[in-house]
Amino acid sequence: MEEILYGVAYYYEYLPYDRLKEDIEMMKKAGINVVRIAESTWSTYEKSPGNFDFSTVDLVIDEMERAGIKVIIGTPTYAIPSWLVDMDAEVMVTRKGSGRAIYGMRQSMDITNETYLYHAERVIRKLIERTANKKNVIGFQLDNETKAYGTSGKNVQKAFVDHLKRLFDGDLDKMNASYGLNYWSNRIDSWEKFPDVTGTINGSLGAAFEEYQRLLVDEFLQWQADIVSEYKREDQFLTQNFDFEWRGYSYGVQPEVNHYKASQAITIAGCDIYHPTQDQLTGKEIAFCGDSTRSLKKDNYLVLETEAQGFPQWTPFRNQLLLQAYSHLASGANMVMYWHWHSIHNACESYWRGLLSHAFKENATYREAVTIGNEWKELSPKLVNLKKHNKVALVVSNEALTALKWFPVDLNAAFQSNITYNDIVLAYYTQLYNLNIECDIVTPDMEGWTDYEILVVPALYSAPNETYRELAAFVEKGGKLLSTFKTAVANEHLKISYEGTPKGLQETFGMQYNQFAIPSKTRLTSEFFSFEKDAEVQGFMELLETDGATVLATYDHAPGDRNVAITANEQGKGKAVYIGCMLDDQSFSQVFRKIFSELFDYPLSEYAFPIIVKKGTNQFGNELTYLFNYSEKELAVASPSDGMSLREKRNVVKNESLIIKPWDLVILENEQ
Repeated sequence: MEEILYGVAYYYEYLPYDRLKEDIEMMKKAGINVVRIAESTWSTYEKSPGNFDFSTVDLVIDEMERAGIKVIIGTPTYAIPSWLVDMDAEVMVTRKGSGRAIYGMRQSMDITNETYLYHAERVIRKLIERTANKKNVIGFQLDNETKAYGTSGKNVQKAFVDHLKRLFDGDLDKMNASYGLNYWSNRIDSWEKFPDVTGTINGSLGAAFEEYQRLLVDEFLQWQADIVSEYKREDQFLTQNFDFEWRGYSYGVQPEVNHYKASQAITIAGCDIYHPTQDQLTGKEIAFCGDSTRSLKKDNYLVLETEAQGFPQWTPFRNQLLLQAYSHLASGANMVMYWHWHSIHNACESYWRGLLSHAFKENATYREAVTIGNEWKELSPKLVNLKKHNKVALVVSNEALTALKWFPVDLNAAFQSNITYNDIVLAYYTQLYNLNIECDIVTPDMEGWTDYEILVVPALYSAPNETYRELAAFVEKGGKLLSTFKTAVANEHLKISYEGTPKGLQETFGMQYNQFAIPSKTRLTSEFFSFEKDAEVQGFMELLETDGATVLATYDHAPGDRNVAITANEQGKGKAVYIGCMLDDQSFSQVFRKIFSELFDYPLSEYAFPIIVKKGTNQFGNELTYLFNYSEKELAVASPSDGMSLREKRNVVKNESLIIKPWDLVILENEQ
């Protein structure tokens, strides 16, 4: 990419009056150089079947071109017109437990329905044919935050049964054995009379259906990509705004989409990142989602949506919008785009505010965007196309996430639980982030997923045997592996190992376990870690049995006669550390520091959160170092090298004291 893109989602169709030229004037003042349009307004472009009107699209594209602003076109298929439901009621998705959806909400259609696909293809073709030849249209977003939306109607279940036939070569006995369907008389003896899968109590079958729903997303996006590719120019990209688990903000791995597999349909990775702000702003969510998206293509990516003002708890403090924007770039983003330009005057997202509030006047957030946009005009050549060279990877898995939904970590006798897969993943990522250990986020699906010095593998509950063999080989050849409780428990069909756990990795870790418990008043004791305060064990604990491994920590209060909590083992040329429990944050941080610095020989930064350090190489081959201050206090850091402070436009020398204001940053360029 030639420059940093700074943009907004723009909805001319939502405006209460025509103010396109005024908006463009304000965009130019703010350094906005790209807008995304069209993805949400199918019913405006096709008010009745076959009657197309793209006049507002033409108007916006042409006016943006005159202003020198680029355009990304979104295919308008995630929110359907009401006439489509009148035509075929089965367009609406049928979900487990709730039946067929009622028209009104977006993303409520069955993405496999033939009527939907026919009309979606027609509007895509009409829109792309009309816009692909426009000079300022630089790319296309396929659909919007695509998922299968829980689709599980009869047509989907029939296709799932066909999928299982192929998977098991038509052998019902093989499927029954793999899934353990003899339990509670769940055995299936006819492909033609396959029971409704939404009622299953079998986790293996249920997880297989969820994996199939993820495959539907891959197929849907590839279908759209193939259509758009018939029209797009070679210099135009395809992207998708992948989102993440939602807990009022972006949180961990997306349960409903395998981002890596789905990203095969696009040419440049994209994502939506929403995060806490104000006193809760840490940058962690920006970093996690960015590291995940960058790793999909091992290249730069686009942030297609992030908040400007958003909800009241997101209205940024002074300088936070700027800090957030640069944080995206430091993870390798080549575009930051706000959702959205102006706040909406009707409907359910009226108070998910844009860069402008409802009165369209300048405000503090907009004025800060002006600062960002104008800085980026000048600094873009130095900042664009940042490349990362991380030695550490965090390994995540959609399959393990689904497995631990069916078989929760801390399940009790009331069939209740509190700990999710993403809780564990984020706990480990948080420690990496806080200690300034930069990482890629990979999955075992990816080629070269073990090509790192250190792998951090939280709760990889289920995987094919080959994945466990690859981890063992990684250590044998000299890799350093940090893994956790609930790793290597089951195979890809969620059949729990009868050969002991961790499955296929007992020699690698030099230990095994066959008992676990919920901790009660349990602390860790350890000479190696020398905890500064009581190390509280939280939520879950495995009772490890060593077979050659070194004991790093033990429980002071545990059931039975096993009390080993954390082990380290040298295997071949490498090392493998296993943490069998969850810990309080402070103790967990000490554990990470000791493991990385002393066992893995990883050079830790002298700084930790709230000072966040991110590095990379710019397109001139020079090292960039971002130093972020994620706090309300002014902080001082020592310059890590000689170089140019890009925002201050001055030279600095190594170890020079750099003062970073609250919610601010310094960027250093060290010429190589």
